[in-house]
This record gives sequence, C-alpha cells and structure tokens, in this order.
Amino acid sequence: MPLVAALIGYVTKRVAIEMMFRPIEFVGIRPFLGWQGVLPANAERMATTATEMLINNLVEPREIFSRLDPAQVAKEIEEPMLRVVEDVTREVFEQYRPGLWEGMPARARELLLKRVRADAPKLITKIMREIAYDIDSVLDLKHMVVTNLVRDKALLNRLIRNISRPEMRFIARSGLVFGFTLGLVQLAVWALTKSPVVLPLFGLGIGWLTDWLALKMIFLPREPRRFFGLYTWQGVFQKRRDQVAADYGEMIANEIITVPNLLEAVLRGPKSDRLFQLITREVRRTIDEQAGLVKPLVVFAVGSRRFQEMKQVAAAKAVERVHDTVRHAEDYAVNALDVRNTIVDRMRQLTPIEFEGLLRPAFRQDEWKLIAVGAVIGGLVGELQVLLMLH
Repeated sequence: MPLVAALIGYVTKRVAIEMMFRPIEFVGIRPFLGWQGVLPANAERMATTATEMLINNLVEPREIFSRLDPAQVAKEIEEPMLRVVEDVTREVFEQYRPGLWEGMPARARELLLKRVRADAPKLITKIMREIAYDIDSVLDLKHMVVTNLVRDKALLNRLIRNISRPEMRFIARSGLVFGFTLGLVQLAVWALTKSPVVLPLFGLGIGWLTDWLALKMIFLPREPRRFFGLYTWQGVFQKRRDQVAADYGEMIANEIITVPNLLEAVLRGPKSDRLFQLITREVRRTIDEQAGLVKPLVVFAVGSRRFQEMKQVAAAKAVERVHDTVRHAEDYAVNALDVRNTIVDRMRQLTPIEFEGLLRPAFRQDEWKLIAVGAVIGGLVGELQVLLMLH
C-alpha cells in the first residue's frame, strides 16, 4: 500500500504538471468536453499579468531607450542610409519627371546629394532624440509583449516552464515522499478496519493533499524558517532567486524584448503613426533646407503643387526603408539596451511577494483544477486496488 500510495503521489503530480502546459490548443468538444493546458487556455490573462510585472517592476522603456546614443546609431546606419538617400532621390525624380534627374548638370546633382548626405546623420540624431525623450508616444511595450505571448502560446509555455523546471521536478518527486508517508497511515487504517472504503478514500486524499502541499511548498515560506528545531525550509522558488533572475532575464532578452521585436512594434504597432509623422515632417524639412540650387529648376519643371507632392512621396519612401536601414544598428542596440542585465539586477531587488508574482499567477486561479484531477486519479487508483483485492 505505501508503494502504491507513492505511485499515486508521483503520477498525480506528473499529470498536474502536464495539464498546465498541454495541449497548447483545445482538444475535445467545446465548451466543456475536452481540455486545453491551463497556461495556453488563459494565455491573454497570463501574458497580461507577466507583462505588467515586467513593466512595473523590471523594465522602464524610457530608461532603456535613453541608453542609445543617437550619434552612434546614425554612425552605425550611415552607409545604408546614404544609399537610401540616393535611391529615393532618383526614384522620386523619375516618377514625377522622367529624365529630369539625368538631365540636370552633374555638379548640381552631386551638390544636392552631398548636402543631403551631410544632413542625414543630423536628421537621424534629431529623430532618435525625440523618440528617446517620449518613447511612450511611439512604442506600446505592453501591447508588444502581450501580443507576442498570446500569438505564440508555446513561447508563453517556455517562459513559465523554463524558469520553473526545478519546481516542477520538486512537485513530482515530493509526490513519492508524501504518498509513501500517507501510504503508511493507509496501511495502518486498513489493518485495523479491513474496510474496502479505506483504499479509494485514501487514494483520493493522497491525490488531493500531496498536490496541495507540493504547490504550497514551492512558494512558502517566503523567508527561511526553522521547523521543530530540526531543519530549515524556504519555498523552492524563493530559494532560487538568483538563478531564476538569470534564466528569466536571458529568455526575455533573447525571445521577447528583442531589437527586431521592438523595431516591429515601433514601425507597425498601434502607435506607429506617430513615428511616421515625425519622420515625414523631418524629411520634408530637410528637403526644403537642402534643395538649394536645384529647387527653382525642379519647381519650374514639375510645378509648385507637384513639388510639394514630391516631398511627401520622398518622405513615404524613406519611411518604407526604415526597417531595412535601422537593422544595421542591431548589434549595437542589443549591447546598449542591455535588457538582460537590467532585468536580472531588478529581479534581485524585488521583495519576496513581488518575486513570487513571477510564477504564482500561473498556478493561483486554476490550481484547484489540478488538485481536483489529482484527487480523482488517486480515488480511481484506490478503487482499482479494491477490485484487485476482491479478485
């Protein structure tokens, strides 16, 4: 009986763990006959909770982006930016007056390109400074993180599973110890009563109690506490604070708050219009300032109204090439933003309750389901024991 009880304890834990993460999509007949992993089923709530924790306690967008040196960004993208300047200039001229660009005096063409090239780094620096000063106006970090985690439920699973792998092992292994201990009690009660009811009742109790106890021992006590003067215990998750911080920071920096994801959010997120307005305004201003000698010739050739259109089209074409241009500064941005180390340092400063908030939401709302499943499995195994004994 103690061995069977230990098996019940272990199996119910393994089932509970897998039910948290699998299956990623609902399997069965909706709405009630079937199952979807607890985390994937509540992806939006889990992602929102994790993101609020991340933004409120670990990452402040303005602080992070202030680490980017606008002049250095301009230097990193200087070569591709200059190619864009020349390509856009040629394309716009050809679109509005074919042959006009080639028909210009070579000195005029070269002078225009030279002046725009000289002003381009200043343009990038100014735009970068405006973005860094008011990053919230062009980047919705919460929307970016939640969208990525909800869209990629496997990523959400990995985020929770990777930082809690030792805790999951502890849950499973604790089932063996708790189950065996309760099995000894079950054996004593069976020896005294010989009642077949003892087996399914104890199976149900073992499945329920061991699941509940294991989940509590992951988080509590938050600080080391000595029991009976014999041994000291601290919640498994709390005890691993440094390692959890390192693992969490690594995953967030490598898979969630990445430079490509940030760039995508800025260029195509819900606040991207603000950035495009900013770029368009500055590009048009630069064209007016640097057109110089060729402006009268262009206005004469295409007309004043179409010249204004040309500036708008040039700005739009520049915006289209922002993604491919800025990605040349990715290596610099990764090192400058330093997302991983920022998260690790901030996590180590969290209070025990705040730190618990990283993982606890994954269990709290639906842990009763996992405990109930453990109890049902334990009860069924107990009933199976009775049938085997009767035969």
